[in-house]
Amino acid sequence: MGLISFLKKKFSGKKNETTDKYVVGLEKSHANFSSKLKRLAKKYEKVTEDYYEQLLEILIGADVGVNLTYEIIEATKSDAMSQNITDPSAINDLLVDKMFIGYLKQGEDIVNEIQFVEDGPTVLLVVGVNGVGKTTSIAKLAYRYKKAGKKVLLVAGDTFRAGAVAQLEVWAKRLDVPIVLGKDQQDPASVAYDGVIKGKELGIDLIIVDTAGRLQTKVNLMAELSKIRRVIGREINDGPHEVFLIIDATTGQNGILQAKAFAEATGLTGVVITKMDGTSKGGIILAIRDEIGVPVRFIGLGEKLEDLDEFDLEKYLYGLCLGAEE
Repeated sequence: MGLISFLKKKFSGKKNETTDKYVVGLEKSHANFSSKLKRLAKKYEKVTEDYYEQLLEILIGADVGVNLTYEIIEATKSDAMSQNITDPSAINDLLVDKMFIGYLKQGEDIVNEIQFVEDGPTVLLVVGVNGVGKTTSIAKLAYRYKKAGKKVLLVAGDTFRAGAVAQLEVWAKRLDVPIVLGKDQQDPASVAYDGVIKGKELGIDLIIVDTAGRLQTKVNLMAELSKIRRVIGREINDGPHEVFLIIDATTGQNGILQAKAFAEATGLTGVVITKMDGTSKGGIILAIRDEIGVPVRFIGLGEKLEDLDEFDLEKYLYGLCLGAEE
């Protein structure tokens, strides 16, 4: 059974809140990607080299990434030849199998939820450039884990952006969780230090540390993040335990460049994709996994606090390739 058939059998016709979120959240991407695949399949009676060239353009246009796109196309062509498949519709089904494999080639044993340490606070460092939805994502993560029964502390370490500290303070009050506030232009590492000390005093389960999204240069920013990591590590054994990069799905390939830069400086353990419902180029998730080898841990599929979901590869491909039409 191919992946398309498997996904249809598993998800079609079943009311599931999370699956429905993927379908709705990926509606724009599905409309763009799936419709192009269908038009291409109708254009050709049998696959040709020209067909594969246009298939390649569709994948690159969906932000799947150049390197992974070529791998997917070559693997699809190879399987089609060995199985003597010439029907374009069947090729499209085969393509989805290769997209699935393309994501998993970096490793299958992925645990998306934060794994809490047994003794002392678990520290999550949140990084990303300004404007990607970092503060809102922190609030959604805090909401998620407070709802799961964890004691959460927020640390407002983005002291270089006007309003960032106040913004996080508003969320802390709304969520009724404690917060450690940094002063304007205060050294973010010192704020992180205050945060971990406070977290240990309060018996906190999860400390979420916000960080600056922009300093004068990329070098300054990455040096600051490295310093924060060192400060946390001195106070919390193996801390920070998680480093999440927030990426705005609508930024496309620029998001990949951001991911590479942060991965070099901070030792990322996961990516949180925001604004997935606002892009028509949903392939960015595959590109991120391929380019930096870090899994997408959570995905933002809407504006509500509840609209941050654990990433599910099968539901993602179902929403992207099949969607509401099925």
